[in-house]
Amino acid sequence: MPSLVRDTWLVFQRSMLLTLRNPTWVAVGLAQPLYYLLLFAPLLKNVRAPGMAGGDAAFAFFIPGLLTQLALFGTLFVGFGLIGELRDGVIERMRVTPVSRFALLLGRALRDVVTLVVQAIVLVVISIPFGLSVHFGPLILVLCLMVLLALLGASVSYAVALILKSEDALAPLANGVAMPILLLSGVFLPMAAAPGWLQGISHANPLRYAVDASRDLFAGHITTNAVYEAAIILLALTVASVIWAARRFARSVS
Repeated sequence: MPSLVRDTWLVFQRSMLLTLRNPTWVAVGLAQPLYYLLLFAPLLKNVRAPGMAGGDAAFAFFIPGLLTQLALFGTLFVGFGLIGELRDGVIERMRVTPVSRFALLLGRALRDVVTLVVQAIVLVVISIPFGLSVHFGPLILVLCLMVLLALLGASVSYAVALILKSEDALAPLANGVAMPILLLSGVFLPMAAAPGWLQGISHANPLRYAVDASRDLFAGHITTNAVYEAAIILLALTVASVIWAARRFARSVS
C-alpha cells in the first residue's frame, strides 16, 4: 500500500506538471459552462416548468446541471492525452520501471479530479453574484459527487483510449455517448417536464441521479432519496470503471 501511494503521487505530480505547463485546456473546459452561466441562465428566471423555480432560485436549479456537464466533458476526453503518450512511447518506457500499474491510472485520474474540483469551485464562486445561495456542508457533498463523476469519466476515457489507440476513433465515440447522456440527465430543463417515454429512458441514465441529487443539495436537502441513490449508483459505477481501466493499464504496460 505505501508503494501504491508513493507511485500514485509520482504519477500525479508528473501529470499535474504537464497540465500546469499548458493550462489552455483547463481554461477551455471552464469556458463553455461560463457561457451557459452568463448567456443562458438569466433566461431561466422567467421560465416556469414542473420541478423548476424561477427568479434567483433558477440558479440553484441550473448550477448543478453545469457542474455535471463540466464533470462529464472535462473527463470523457482525457483519453486524448493518453493516446499521445502511447504514440510517443511514454507508456512503453514505463514497462521497465517498478511503478505500480494501478498507480498509472490513479495518478492521472487524481490530476483530472483536482482539475475538475478547482473548475467547479471557480464556477460556483462566479455564480454567487448572480443569486446562487451556497451552504458549505451541502457544497462539500456536491463536490464529492463531482469527484465520483470525474473518476468514473476519466477511468472510462482512459480504458477506451487504451483499446482504440486513435484520436480519430475516440472523438466521435466520446461525443456520440456524451450528448445523449447529457440531454437525458436534465441539466438544462427538468426531466419532469418531459413526456412519459422520455422520463422512462432518463431513469436508466446515471447522470440524471447526479443532477437530481446536486439540486437537492443546493436547495439544502441532504437526506433525500435522490442523494442516497446518486451516492450508491455513482460509487458502484466508479469502482467498476476504475477496476476496468486499471486492468487495461496492466495489459498495456505488462
